[in-house]
Order: sequence, then structure tokens, then C-alpha cells
Amino acid sequence: MGSRYGSQEHLRKDVKMFSLNTGLFTYFLNLWQIDSVSRPVPYYVIFFSLILITIASGYLLGSINPSIILSRVFYHDDIRSHGSGNAGMTNVMRTYGKKAALFTLAGDTLKTALAVFIGGLCFGFGYVGGIATGEGGYVAGLFAVVGHIYPAYYKMKGGKGVLVTATMALILTPIPFAIIFLLFAGVLALSKYVSLASVSAAVMYPVAVYATFKVMFAGSPIPGLVALSTILIACLIVYAHRGNLQRISDRTERKFSFGKKPENDESEHTDDDGH
Repeated sequence: MGSRYGSQEHLRKDVKMFSLNTGLFTYFLNLWQIDSVSRPVPYYVIFFSLILITIASGYLLGSINPSIILSRVFYHDDIRSHGSGNAGMTNVMRTYGKKAALFTLAGDTLKTALAVFIGGLCFGFGYVGGIATGEGGYVAGLFAVVGHIYPAYYKMKGGKGVLVTATMALILTPIPFAIIFLLFAGVLALSKYVSLASVSAAVMYPVAVYATFKVMFAGSPIPGLVALSTILIACLIVYAHRGNLQRISDRTERKFSFGKKPENDESEHTDDDGH
């Protein structure tokens, strides 16, 4: 250990300095390596425990749906019985108005931020140049999207994961977020279809993340779980919007307008991004 790493006492002092950039796993692993005599648990127990916390917290937090809670508590209703039947921000805005949509936006943003924070806490954010290289936040974000679309609390019928993905992208990958936001805004302005804009942005997200990593890190390979998580998120969002895409093809999808007043019609032909 000598000249390169310093004394064992010095190492013990260093590992006490926990950092969100490296996370709990690295912190505990360093302690585990130093205290070779007194190791209460194998390192893989620590690893799998933190993985379980990351996945479970992501899914369970993602399963909380503010739009369903809002409709039940304040309107004694179920947002899924209106419009497209989707528990999404656009459907909330069409049905209950802009204030209800803002509540949905705030709730989905907070739950996603908390899930991503827990993932980063467990495995580190690894921010370099404003982009997170640690994989924990991405895994937590992926399972937050899964929970949002297939919530444990609402019989697996939730939203479509767009707002959850946008929040995760803003926290972990602000440069790719800016790219997909501009794409979303452009497609929405041209087509007036929120669903088409959402799918376009979702498909672009893993591409933008990959390109950003390549440019910022001189061609170094993108971390495997970062690539896998962003690709799976894109696939989930496209699949969740399959009905919308079919209606666009059939020319029965309604176009989005900020000027729309709340309505209570039961038409299935409602454009809905699923937040």
C-alpha cells in the first residue's frame, strides 16, 4: 500500500469523506478493502443490497401517480375514465384544467428526482463536465419509468413516462435534455401531436446521450448500464404510445392546443403524452 496509497490510517481518514459523486457502494467497498480483518459481510452483499434499494425505490416511487391521486381526492373521480384513459398530464389538463396539470407536473418531477437521487446516493453520480457517468441514477430512472407506466398501486395502469424521463434527463444529462427538448418543441409546433413529439424525443434520447459521451470523453465507451437504461426507456415510451401512433396513422388523433378548456367527454381519440 505504501508509497502509492499512503498509510492505512490515512486511507481510513479519506474514506470517511463520503461523496455523492462516488456513492455509498464505493464508500463501503473502500472500508471493506481496508478493514480486511473485520469484514461483517462480503462485498457482493453490499452491492446487491444497494442494487435492490435502487431498483425498488425507483419502481415504488415511479408507481406513485399524482394525476390519479388528484382526480380521486379533489374530484372524486378517476382520470383514467376520461379522454384517452391515460393518467397523463395532457389528459389532466384537458379534463380538469391547467392548475391540475401543474400539480401533476410537480408531483412527477419530485418523485423522479427523489428516485434518481437515491440511485445516485447508492452508486454515485460521477458528474464530469455536467453529465452523470455513474450508472445508479440511470437504473433508478429506468425503473421509475417502469413504475409510472405499470404502477403497482393502480393495477398496472398508469401514464406513459414522458415527464419522468424528461426529469431524469434534466438531472443526469442536461446537454442531451436540451437536444431532446428542442426536438420535442419542434415536432409539437409542426404537428400539434404531443404523442408524436414525445416519441420523437424518446427515440432521440439514447442517441443524444451516446453522442454526448463520445464527444465529451474523447471516444471512451459509454457505461453499459447508461446505454441500456436509455435504450429501454425509449422502447418503453414508444410502446406506451402505440395507440396514439395508430390513431395518427388513421388520422383520428386530436391535436393539442394550450387554449383547450377542461372537458369531460369520453372520446378515445385524445392526444395524450402520458407525462
